[in-house]
Amino acid sequence: MVSRTTAALPRIAALPAWLAGVGFGLPGVYAIWYFAQHHSVWTFLGYPTYGGGPFEGAGIATTMPLLVMFLLVCLAEVVAGWMLWRNHPAAPIVSLALLPVEFAFWIGFALPAGPVLGLTRTALVLPALFRSHPRSRR
Repeated sequence: MVSRTTAALPRIAALPAWLAGVGFGLPGVYAIWYFAQHHSVWTFLGYPTYGGGPFEGAGIATTMPLLVMFLLVCLAEVVAGWMLWRNHPAAPIVSLALLPVEFAFWIGFALPAGPVLGLTRTALVLPALFRSHPRSRR
């Protein structure tokens, strides 16, 4: 039998998924527009957004395709959050499969809140993978 708390965890996991997807995605839309207009990374409160992190330290300069790919990852994060909220059976797998791609961008763009949100979501999703399902009776 699945406890009510365990059953509620995917819904709770949807919240950090949406926070990461919308929180990085909406500024990402503006960052893409800014990059297209100015051919440089948008600076907010003195900090470069989506630039200046380990990607650039490794020689991967911020480019339009990189920003668009990250926006697509953010969109996928919002969809994963919706799947978690709806308790879709594939939601835990989708959420976990998305994590390494997200980590690459969060680390590469030096976005420290991303890993915190991703690990929180993962901690909430893992019990859903291991919860017991009642066996069908013959």
